[in-house]
Amino acid sequence: MRQERQIRAQWDLSQLFEDIDEKSILAHMKEVTQNVEAFVAKWKNRTDFLEDPMILREALDDYEKLMHYYGTAGKAAYFIHLSRALDQNNPALKALENKVVYESQRNANALVFFTLAISTIQKDKQNKFLQSQALENYKHYLEKIFAKAAYMLSEKEEQIVNLFEKTSYSDWVDMIESLLAQEQRYVFTENGKKKLPFSKITSLLSDRNKTVRDSAAKALNDILQKYVHIAERELNAVLEYAKIEDEIRGLERPDKNRHLNDDIESEVVDALIDAVTKKYSISQRYYALKAKLLGVSKISYAERNVEYGTLETQYTYEQAYDMVRNVLHNLDPEFGDIIQMYNENGQIDAYSKKGKTHGAFCSHNLLTDPTYILLNHNNRLNDVLTLAHEVGHGINNELIKKTQNALNFSTPTSTAEVASTFMEDFVLQSILRGANYEERLALLMSKLNDEVSTIFRQIACYTFEQDLHQTFRKEGYVSYKRIGELFIKNMRDYMGDAVSFDAGSENWWLYWSHIRYYFYVYSYASGLLISKALQRRVKNNPEEINKVKYFLSAGSSKSPKDIFNDIGINISDKKFWYEGLAEIEDLLGEAEQLAIKLKKI
Repeated sequence: MRQERQIRAQWDLSQLFEDIDEKSILAHMKEVTQNVEAFVAKWKNRTDFLEDPMILREALDDYEKLMHYYGTAGKAAYFIHLSRALDQNNPALKALENKVVYESQRNANALVFFTLAISTIQKDKQNKFLQSQALENYKHYLEKIFAKAAYMLSEKEEQIVNLFEKTSYSDWVDMIESLLAQEQRYVFTENGKKKLPFSKITSLLSDRNKTVRDSAAKALNDILQKYVHIAERELNAVLEYAKIEDEIRGLERPDKNRHLNDDIESEVVDALIDAVTKKYSISQRYYALKAKLLGVSKISYAERNVEYGTLETQYTYEQAYDMVRNVLHNLDPEFGDIIQMYNENGQIDAYSKKGKTHGAFCSHNLLTDPTYILLNHNNRLNDVLTLAHEVGHGINNELIKKTQNALNFSTPTSTAEVASTFMEDFVLQSILRGANYEERLALLMSKLNDEVSTIFRQIACYTFEQDLHQTFRKEGYVSYKRIGELFIKNMRDYMGDAVSFDAGSENWWLYWSHIRYYFYVYSYASGLLISKALQRRVKNNPEEINKVKYFLSAGSSKSPKDIFNDIGINISDKKFWYEGLAEIEDLLGEAEQLAIKLKKI
């Protein structure tokens, strides 16, 4: 295969706007608003589309066209978002962004009437719309609206809930986060004793130097103990808010609202939780192996993420690009074509520079707009995997664009990470083939650490949340000591006897923000396990890549369960989740055998 050697590593945003010209950007926003106003003028004061499928088809066609070409901010907000990612400290950009966001919010509010009106279609009439040939392309879009409608309140009641959400929920959560963020403590570092902020202290828990780790853990325990009484009240307020909202909406279980919003059936999540918890032996074996490799009888909970071994091989961006492109091309030529398109069109910005945002992301906007990928490549192995990960998201976007309308141009939360981790893992396997035994063991342990954290730890967090909500609803209040007991129980379940829970670790729930956002952590595990199961099938039969492409092309045109049913997979059956777990177990078995071969254990 011909190698692409003209590597472009900077964004070309001229596909959106030639430059940052306020006049042209605001003129574009004016055009967007005019199209929104035209839609509102045509449909807001009508009810005939709620009675006749053919008229609803016309309305949805108009709405799809609006979302296809304009949305609520056109390409303006997208362009500014990308420009600011390259230049975070530009005050003119921030001022322009405020103007665009304000106009976009006004447009979004103006359009709320449409889906709210559709949700009022009576249940006995919904089937007429869902079975209509005229509405076939919008069937699942309507199904999602109708599914939520069963739990929606009146317009006035919804407004009241929205008004009280800030004071009764988000202000509590923000308070804890802000209190922790302002804390500083002296800790030992490689460069002596220093006073560091909370975020930096938590990052030192994985330091290779045990003195540094222990000092950071002590400082963290001190901070958490200071706020544990406040956090007790905060978390009880959050739990009560959830209970009240569930009751007035008629939601039958604490995690039901999450499943509705994520377009996932509760039975699918239940099968996932059951499969993972029954395989906690995998994560327990991993921590037992890690303890032996680190030469200790038990790992402290605080140092669970300490790395084993060193990875010194360097990869230039050019090398990373060629490696990822080759792997993707071998999986499917279209995948290789997509990353090549990104390179040729200047849709990847690769290198760190002053003012550029940290980390990495893959960003998309309207169906008519290009995808852009941001990296901060520093020649590390992880940077190669990050490129593969973000291009995976991009491939997902491009495949959806080819087959779906604008109302189906999205990926459910439960499957959002499938494409990214699928591509990333095949690139890792390519790297593993060229590594020596020592590097291979270090790579495997690093990968296993990520996957145990993504799957087993997040499911343990989910069951911890279930315990919290059930205990609160049964007992009326949960003390911080009781919260700590539930936390340790669920963490011990997945980590096993090779991990010790020292004094203070019972309070570490306090800064785990996920538990305030109600049950979304399952999506980390579902995405990765679906990816793993699909990888296993493609390894066994390369032709299965066509089923993977079908799945990645479907967007939100059907529920994940129905999309998988189309390719002969039942994700309500825990046997499917065991396929993904078997991939993790195979990696662990290989790491154990390597450790024996190298006489590390």
